[in-house]
Amino acid sequence: MNDDIGLPISHWRRLWLYGVGALVLLFLIVPSLIIVPMSFSGSTLLQFPPESWSLRWYEAYFQSVEWRDATIVSLKAAVLTTIVATPIGVAAAYALNSGALRLAGIVNAVLTASLIIPVILIGIGTFFLYARIGLNNTLTGLVLAHTVQALPLVVLTVLSGFRSYDMNQERVARSLGAGRFAAFWQVTMPQIRFSIVSGALFAFITSFDEVVVSLFISGGETTTLTRRMFSALRDHIDPTIAAISTCLIVLSILLLSAAQLFGRRR
Repeated sequence: MNDDIGLPISHWRRLWLYGVGALVLLFLIVPSLIIVPMSFSGSTLLQFPPESWSLRWYEAYFQSVEWRDATIVSLKAAVLTTIVATPIGVAAAYALNSGALRLAGIVNAVLTASLIIPVILIGIGTFFLYARIGLNNTLTGLVLAHTVQALPLVVLTVLSGFRSYDMNQERVARSLGAGRFAAFWQVTMPQIRFSIVSGALFAFITSFDEVVVSLFISGGETTTLTRRMFSALRDHIDPTIAAISTCLIVLSILLLSAAQLFGRRR
């Protein structure tokens, strides 16, 4: 019989697991980190390591009308997607957690289906649907499509907050005369708002970084930043792409860091 059964596993025995985890993280992070020094290259080609250093590609990005308009479109779509997806996701998570839905499993499967279905299929289906109702190349269509992709992340994030919350507190408030909405707003939401903020940030990042669906349904005045980046990679590659990618990396880090700081304050 093994005498170690029932004893906690020491960190030394987990050392191999830590090593594998570190290698996986390096595999995922290093390609992104390579982009950063390439964005400061003085060359007209993508080079690593750069032979000279310059801010010319950041200047090219911020001074370009095409890049600026595409960035504004992406920001508008991301903000509107966050505004639409967050309350819907919170309401859906609340209903799923309360157990009031008879077909909760089916509803949950429908809400999270976009995480399972390949994005290319969503893009093709959305394109043909929008072609019939005239929503291709519109900001409204872009927001609706991005909401479908962001909604599962909001639902799952807020649902995890509900799992650690005692719904009896809200029931007590309602038994004392508060309405359902008032009880949720004054009792429940303050205790799960970190999950709500995290879900909203995930919705924003999902919309801002989305490229596959945008390739099908955006264009002209509603061309998103990621679509224009893809077109630039296809037609003409220069370090402007690296500069924009670095800005996106910094934006994502700042948003996630803000969410963590918000959670620690709570």
